[in-house]
Amino acid sequence: MAKQDTACLVFDIESVADGELIARLRYPGEKLDPKAAVKKYREELLVENGKDFIPYTFQLPISLVVAKVAADYRLLDLVALDEEQSRPHEIVKMFWEGWRRNNRPRLVSFNGRGFDLPLLELCAFRYGIQLPDWFAEDRRNFDQPRYRYNTTDHFDLHEWLTNSGASRFNGGLSLAANLIGKPGKMDVAGHMVQDLWDAGKSAEIHDYCRGDVLDTYFVFLRSRVVAGEIDLKREHALIEEARAWIEAKAEKHPGLARYLAAWGDWQSPWG
Repeated sequence: MAKQDTACLVFDIESVADGELIARLRYPGEKLDPKAAVKKYREELLVENGKDFIPYTFQLPISLVVAKVAADYRLLDLVALDEEQSRPHEIVKMFWEGWRRNNRPRLVSFNGRGFDLPLLELCAFRYGIQLPDWFAEDRRNFDQPRYRYNTTDHFDLHEWLTNSGASRFNGGLSLAANLIGKPGKMDVAGHMVQDLWDAGKSAEIHDYCRGDVLDTYFVFLRSRVVAGEIDLKREHALIEEARAWIEAKAEKHPGLARYLAAWGDWQSPWG
């Protein structure tokens, strides 16, 4: 079979708080170590709004998984960047270099416009990574990849499902995945990532991120059915091909085996 070019990069990020930054900016003079600063900030957020998730401006990516997808929507590969060491600066560099090396394919995310890409852009700012082709400031604003309503360069499924934020999508990616028979959240959820990282369980974080990217890929396929780009028969063939691909990789990645174990098949109401 001839090698197919990557037309889309379906991706997701898991991140943790930058304790040194939090200690320096939020608690100057208190001499808190990074873990204590993160703990204090989380406790404050929990009291303030009932959630302890620290804003992305104080976060660093420690897992980024990318699914390479062909122009005909076939799953080509699934890669966790810098998986062995989980270095934020390398993850960010590899992501942008990979996007450029694959001829700037369309990015596909779920709420990537609200979290993942702002974090990646802020990290590029932090590390001094040049992104002239992403910012594209010489183009008209609606032709720039970052423009909110530009779905050619970045297709955010959350934006698509909510008509660019006109409605709320309670349930998130997990609900969207479950509507079409895919696992959604299993034994790990986003709010657990910080504690898993502190416990040295990076492998579990990468597996969780892989599951989110696969869910995003399958939700993307169904969005293409609704948009009329493929029909249900083609979607089913793509799903079965992806399942075979996942099965072939499951022995190396326990998280993929768990994903398959939670797999469900969508049932048409018309039989």
